[in-house]
Amino acid sequence: MIFRTGKNEKPAEDKPVEEKKTKDSHAPGAGLFAKKRRPGKKDRKDTQKLVKRMTILMGLVLLAGGAAVSYLFLFRKEEPQQNVQKAPDIKEEIQVPEVEEEIGSDVTDHIVTAGGAVWESFKKRPAMMELPENAADFADITECVIDDSKRISVTLEGDGIPKSDDKYYYLFALNTYDNSIAEGADYLDRDYKNSSINLKTSLNYNLAGSRLYKKFVIAVKKDGEYVPVSTPSYITNPEAIARFGSVYQQPASKKGLLVDPNKLRGGELDDLGVKQAAYNIPVARLLGPTSSAAYPTIYYTYNGKTYSFNGQVVAEYDIVFGTLTAKGISTTAIILNNYSSAYSQLIHPQARGGGSAPYYMFNGAEESGVEYMAAVGSFLAERYSDNTHGRISNWIIANEINARKEWNHMAYTDIETYVEEYAKAFRVFYTAIKSVSSSARVYISIDQQWDRNIKNNTNYDGRDILDVFNRNITLKGNIDWGVAQHPYNVPLTEARTWQGSRYVEHSAGTSMITMANIEVLINYMKQEHFRDRNGEVRSILLSEQGYTSHAGEALQAAAFAYAYYKVAAYPEIDGFLLNRQTDAGEEVAQGLAFGLSDAGGRHKQIYDVFKYIDTSEHAAHTDFAKDIIGITSWNQIIR
Repeated sequence: MIFRTGKNEKPAEDKPVEEKKTKDSHAPGAGLFAKKRRPGKKDRKDTQKLVKRMTILMGLVLLAGGAAVSYLFLFRKEEPQQNVQKAPDIKEEIQVPEVEEEIGSDVTDHIVTAGGAVWESFKKRPAMMELPENAADFADITECVIDDSKRISVTLEGDGIPKSDDKYYYLFALNTYDNSIAEGADYLDRDYKNSSINLKTSLNYNLAGSRLYKKFVIAVKKDGEYVPVSTPSYITNPEAIARFGSVYQQPASKKGLLVDPNKLRGGELDDLGVKQAAYNIPVARLLGPTSSAAYPTIYYTYNGKTYSFNGQVVAEYDIVFGTLTAKGISTTAIILNNYSSAYSQLIHPQARGGGSAPYYMFNGAEESGVEYMAAVGSFLAERYSDNTHGRISNWIIANEINARKEWNHMAYTDIETYVEEYAKAFRVFYTAIKSVSSSARVYISIDQQWDRNIKNNTNYDGRDILDVFNRNITLKGNIDWGVAQHPYNVPLTEARTWQGSRYVEHSAGTSMITMANIEVLINYMKQEHFRDRNGEVRSILLSEQGYTSHAGEALQAAAFAYAYYKVAAYPEIDGFLLNRQTDAGEEVAQGLAFGLSDAGGRHKQIYDVFKYIDTSEHAAHTDFAKDIIGITSWNQIIR
């Protein structure tokens, strides 16, 4: 930038000052002792001009240099795979100003101040740092979300700038089952390294290149290879693209039941006043073509692939969920992984070819398993998100996963590995469901075995499962999961919940959690590190428990009254689903007559207790239980 006095004026030249010499002026040492001439007015002006020129020059150098540094390190962002332009040569770009008398001191001050500010900003840049031994510990992905423009936005924050081959951070997408960046993988976005950056990429929802189920990592290039500097993170808000926003039905009370499908069309559910219901969906039943002309195969295209669903089986679920919704009942669906040789890709590799459990670990370890889970989850969520086929409010992924041998079979391994494999599958279903139905709730399932610490136990304790699962989910992108627990009595054949047991204590170290000490679970989930993203206690659903009438119907009825009044006292519990509407022959043979009615349809004493317990007439049908339990007020059972 050149400063001039006028449009075409040439600055006036100063005349040279004629030096007056004495005869001894050139004598040795004469300059040291000769009398100095006092500077005149003209000399002082020359000096001031020189100072101004030097000051402005320094300011411009600082300003340009600082701007260039800021440009390179702080502000400039390029699209991936484009050539990087060479930064301007500061020496070539800066022109030294011709400073004249007319330049005001305010201009000079402004330039110097601006240059100094940039220099100070440059000095405050984060320090360059060596990567730690575990490079993924260098920084944290603090946010991985679908933004308002429906793109994936990933934010990284760290304490410094890592030393690497170049000045960039790079964004990569990994598959659920990937543990590292694949050789030759293309980055999705890049930006100049700083203590905080934001990288973005397209979502490609429901396309062959969908990134909805990917996990994202940010890396630097070190010794020619891409090295992650963060733990991978999944998208935490799939609900941002949901088509349905009001699927969840707020139940009128906590009273729920595992319904008998043979009694759906009768009036018993209405007579009982059921407010919540649960129903199983073994996934392999749903899949595959059907030869029935009345119920043709349903073809569903998702992420560029087409899947077939058995039209006749789907129609059965339509009747179940449609009927429950029409009756105003809030419904919970339990997604189970039953074995089918035709769809073995749904079975985890370490669960194939062994065990005789009814249900198996879902397969999040292979591409085919992830694809099928995503398609099934999305299909079910779409199908049951309106009143056409019914609405499902709650989804439980697998059953009692801590009981590995019995209900979620996989070859025995350490708990961290086991939970990691479950968490992969859980996230896929969670993401599929929430990306369709934003208000739906998704739960992990555990049983009453809490902190047993049995030596050589090849199952896992529920407490340990929750601890590891919570850490896993929090580390890789926190989502709004809930816990569905089954507080059965100890032993199952004992109806008297209130009776003392050495397995049931009122502390976090209790061996078992039943309705006698259900507050242990509630207090555990109230801990700060277990809370959801809004700091709220996660949803707790008591999704399965029953009381046998084997030792008498009065004991069974009193046990249910005891349990329900306890549930009513805890706002953290969102539902209590009793097992079951009708006795099951195979359970009765084991002394477990859990039904409200026997196999012949006769109503037991518990039927009326269940019917009236959430009405104004509850006392008339439950006061008898106080004498059996040994209390005079229901407040005595609350801790």
